Amino acid sequence: MDKIAVYPGTFDPISMGHLDLIERSSRLFGKLIVVVAGVSTKQSGMFGIEDRMRMISKSVAEAGLKNVEVDRLDTLLVEYCRRRDVRVVVRGLRVYSDFEYEFQMALTNRKLAPEVETLFMMPNENYSYVTASTIREIVRYGGDVGCFVPPAVKREIEIYLKGKRNDEGNPEGGVGNTGAFDR
Repeated sequence: MDKIAVYPGTFDPISMGHLDLIERSSRLFGKLIVVVAGVSTKQSGMFGIEDRMRMISKSVAEAGLKNVEVDRLDTLLVEYCRRRDVRVVVRGLRVYSDFEYEFQMALTNRKLAPEVETLFMMPNENYSYVTASTIREIVRYGGDVGCFVPPAVKREIEIYLKGKRNDEGNPEGGVGNTGAFDR
């Protein structure tokens, strides 16, 4: 069990589905590195990267996972893998529509780094419909996301929302990617 795997994503925020894949992957590999990427241009982000890394670290610690590390992804994933001597990338597939994008990325990564394999895993069916964008939407409208996120993340969201209720800088009253939550 000396193999190392990487689980990349934006994790904005980390969900119970993400944590499910982290827990299961950590049993398959000697070490799992959860690498957190910046928010892509296709997303409306909620938390800064430091916030997301902290929430993942707290969630992993509360789950008792000793062989999981959290790191920042600041380069191409395959370059990160080469730098850290990682040969396996773990990716989650919730629904069929995820497959096309993930398949394209896996083939692109294989072309760039044939030594790096992609392992597709399905989350527990209880979490297969949960997306980070759905969680962000529920938060924007003041809904309870406790059943969708780990306890550490729920606490962080509650703290964040208390601060946002007092913030008149966000005219929409929702959660924005202001970086104000970064510590």
